[in-house]
Amino acid sequence: MRHFEAVRSHVGSQYALRQNDPYLISFDLALPLGRHQGIYLAELEDESGRRYLRLSTPIGPLAGTDPRRCLRFNWEQRTGFLAVADLDGSPFLHLCENRPYEFLDSGELERLIGELGLLGDQLEQIIASGGDSF
Repeated sequence: MRHFEAVRSHVGSQYALRQNDPYLISFDLALPLGRHQGIYLAELEDESGRRYLRLSTPIGPLAGTDPRRCLRFNWEQRTGFLAVADLDGSPFLHLCENRPYEFLDSGELERLIGELGLLGDQLEQIIASGGDSF
C-alpha cells in the first residue's frame, strides 16, 4: 500500500465506512462482547513530503486525565501513543499510530487496526469507569 487510495480500497472492502473524505476515512470495528470501536485513518505529510498513514481511535475526554499518566503510557507502549484531538468540538484523547506507506501492506494494516481497536476499547473502559490502571 503506497498511497491513501490503496488503503481506502482495502478498508472499504472490509468495513462499512462511516466517513469517506479525500484524506480521512472512518469505520466501526466490531469487538468481542458486542462492543465497537471507532477507527479513523488519515493521511499526513511531513516537512520533506514523506507521507504517512495515521490510525487513531478515540478513548475518552481529556478533562480529568492526568497528563503524567498519559506520558508514562506513551513511554511504555511499543505500538500506539496518546494524543489530543477535537471530537465534536471537545478535546478528546486518541490512541494513535503513524506508519509510512512504504512499510505498510494489507496484513500489517489489519494487524494495526485490530491492535489499536482492542487497546483503545480497553483504555476507554478504564477511563469511563474511573479506574486507575491506566
